[in-house]
Amino acid sequence: MACTKFLTLNNGEKMPVIGIGTWQAPDDEIEPALDLALAAGYRHIDTALIYRNEKAIGRVLKRWLDAGKVKREELYIVTKLPPTANRPHDVEPTFKQSLANLQLDYVDMYLVHTPFALLGNADGSFQFDDEGRVKVDKSTNHAAVWAEMEKLVASGLTKSIGVSNFSKEQLARLLQNCKIRPANNQIEYHVYLQQRDLVDFCKAENVVVTAYSPLGSKGMAKLNASAGIVRELPDLMDIAEVKEIAAAHKKTPAQVLLRWIIDTGVVAIPKSTNEARLKQNLDVFDFQLSAEEVARLSALDKNIRVCDFAAIRGVEQHPEFTFKNQFTN
Repeated sequence: MACTKFLTLNNGEKMPVIGIGTWQAPDDEIEPALDLALAAGYRHIDTALIYRNEKAIGRVLKRWLDAGKVKREELYIVTKLPPTANRPHDVEPTFKQSLANLQLDYVDMYLVHTPFALLGNADGSFQFDDEGRVKVDKSTNHAAVWAEMEKLVASGLTKSIGVSNFSKEQLARLLQNCKIRPANNQIEYHVYLQQRDLVDFCKAENVVVTAYSPLGSKGMAKLNASAGIVRELPDLMDIAEVKEIAAAHKKTPAQVLLRWIIDTGVVAIPKSTNEARLKQNLDVFDFQLSAEEVARLSALDKNIRVCDFAAIRGVEQHPEFTFKNQFTN
């Protein structure tokens, strides 16, 4: 059963309120997982060039499209301009690389992945200095990059354009310097990081918010460990109030967390490669949280950011990096 709940963007396009996230899903995981997801009813697929799995996703999409199992207009495909290409002259060639990887004629949403730019190598990997810190490109010009993003819409290569990880101030600045308004801001959003000021601003400006890491991110713990970062991350599924509400509805904690996000007017893109959990994450429309339950969950906010970019040491040197982590002053 395909997801039939949508949020309408400021250009009239409709985005399914549940999608599948694909960060840290390598080829051997994402191909079978995406087959399972499409069979379960997912139509909104979120990827990025930097995830290095666009080609695998493209292979699955081509199989489904060629077999007539799904129509292109039924799919909602999102990908992103990486921080290593966050420069005006890199927008079009980088986008076309993603389009070729995905084997599509257009995407539904193209996002500027981060408000900061990094220096990269020819293969897209980051450049590092002698101390192991990523090299930043401080010449970032959001308005100039955005003008190139707008050309992609005019060319029919993407239906919509938006941003990711942008703060209220960064988004406000962009809104003052655009012809096509951003349709989406993809941010970390869950019961422990509700960013109400930013979310309220986006809603007031008719910019739909998408929640990444809506269930937390176990993948972040692996990334931190690989970078030598010692940090205990919360288990959102183990929060007493979440478990209590889940039991009352005979649902899983993950389903309650996702339903809360949808009930707060935000799109969710949970990542899973497990068949049972993929189905569960989509099965959130046959129950409703009461106003009291929504309020209880909303009271859990602790301003805990899971994806704080500490694993990319050096990014804190960029003037457009606004998150707090152990390396920021």
